[in-house]
Amino acid sequence: MTSTRPATEANTTVVHVLPTHLRRLVLTGFMGAGKSTIGRILADRLHWDFLDLDAHLESRTNATIPQLFALHGEARFRRLESTALASALGRSNTVLALGGGTPEDLTNRLLLEQTPGTLTVFLDAPFPTLFDRCMLQDIGRPILEDPAAAQLRFEKRHPLYLRLAGITIETSELTPHQTVDSLLARLDTPPVAHP
Repeated sequence: MTSTRPATEANTTVVHVLPTHLRRLVLTGFMGAGKSTIGRILADRLHWDFLDLDAHLESRTNATIPQLFALHGEARFRRLESTALASALGRSNTVLALGGGTPEDLTNRLLLEQTPGTLTVFLDAPFPTLFDRCMLQDIGRPILEDPAAAQLRFEKRHPLYLRLAGITIETSELTPHQTVDSLLARLDTPPVAHP
């Protein structure tokens, strides 16, 4: 699978040769990791679709994530999330951004690990960096009202993110575009010479 994008020099094109079995890239990490921002940039570079799992779930249920939690509780929310994830993993040529808590559910981890053509990428950064990024965003994140509880949640999820990851990218010192460049460099495979 190949993808092209213009390079910085006028008459140069960079060709990304992805592994032929790869059908979807799944971005995971804690809130503030940049999954949606990086996912959109990555999808654009690959000429693939971008799908945010939370938005996909909201579209399927005609309710917002906070409404789903309030109406059904976390256990029912996670079942709905698993169904939405299974649906999303049926798509090809897609960059999928997970919700930060998606990997906590065993069903979701199994779906991610066992769906052929799927590569999970962990966007990693230390908790203080992620917390600061979230504070700079104008998005309501109730869990961050208690920083100690948020850090405990981060510490619980971190090993799950690592376990799922086919690739881990440390993002604390990278811009979103640099993160995408780093990921694409790790995905590129040498072109095959045809006689």
